[in-house]
Formats: sequence, structure tokens, C-alpha cells
Amino acid sequence: MSGRGTFITLEGIDGAGKSTHHAWLVEVLRSRGKTVVSTREPGGTALGEKLRGLLLADAMHAETETLLMFAARREHIAQVIEPALARGDCVVSDRFTDASFAYQGGGRQVPWNKLEQLEDWVQNGLHPDLTFLFDLDVATARQRLAGTGNAPDRFELEQQAFFERVRAAYLRRMRALPAQYCCIDAGLSIDSIKKILEERLLSVCL
Repeated sequence: MSGRGTFITLEGIDGAGKSTHHAWLVEVLRSRGKTVVSTREPGGTALGEKLRGLLLADAMHAETETLLMFAARREHIAQVIEPALARGDCVVSDRFTDASFAYQGGGRQVPWNKLEQLEDWVQNGLHPDLTFLFDLDVATARQRLAGTGNAPDRFELEQQAFFERVRAAYLRRMRALPAQYCCIDAGLSIDSIKKILEERLLSVCL
């Protein structure tokens, strides 16, 4: 990784709290003198944000949804992630490919092997250096979402069984990639989670 930046992703089911910690994590890195690119999926580019609007609002076939997710990701990689890493920057993304395995593979039950083929084609060997998985039981996550007062997108409107499959797929992905993942009990206090995040960052890029 000499001369290359560090790629960090945050993952978890809706309501697990990963987005709460995203901005804080970026500020920690910047306070330590790192140049940080903060981004998200789907999105991260002008085209990606347009696709995000479609994906979060419009009903579509599960495989269409999957292909649009990876189309947005290809643009994200080419326009944002790879250039930033080449400059030596830290890239912190709210979701990446693990979310496709969880939501499309687990939630929508798109075959795992199709996702693996798309991952190989679109990413060409690119993978996060560190993935924080915010793990939380589905019932608690849904209670948190209900308490936000925000209008839910079409994913957040899914039933509990959908999110149980999403969570199980995240855990399956973590077991397959243990060196990449840091699993965080999202039921802990915010201060406790921040401590875990900062300690893990020390071993990667601080």
C-alpha cells in the first residue's frame, strides 16, 4: 500500500447508526492531518446521486436494482475513489459493495454468484482496507428509524423479514472477509463506539 491512500467503509442495516458516526470519523482523521474524501453509496458522483434518487424511490425488478447499484458504483470508483486513493487520501464511504451483498443478495435474494461476478468486473480488485459493520438486532433498528420522524425510503419500508435477511447477509460477508471487517455492537453507547472506532483506526491509518 506504499503511496496509496486508505479506503474505509461503514456498513449496517438501516437504523444501526453508522451514518451518525460517519461525520465524526471523518473529523477524527482530518484532525490527525489526513486528507479525507467523505462519500456515500449509492451516490458519490453527479450520476450516482441521480441513480440514488431512482433506487430509493422507484419500484423495480431486483436484478435491475442490482445492476443500477453497480452502475453507480463503477462511476463512483472511476471518478472519486480511485483518484483519491492514487493521491494518497483517505476515502470514507457510507456503504460500498458489502451493502449490495446484504440488501440485494440477502434482502432481495439475488443469487450470490451474480453479485460476485459484478464485484469482480466493476471493482477490478479494489476492496476496502477496513469495513466497520454496525451490527444491531432488527427490532431495535426499526424502533430507531421510527423515532427519527423522517419520511422512509422504499428500502426502509420493507418488512422485518427483509432486514433479518440483510443482517444475516452482512454477517455472512464478514465471516468470508474477517481481515477486512471490524464488527461493532451498535447497541453500545455513542462514546463507547467512538472509542472502538478510534482504536481500530490507529492500526490502519493514524
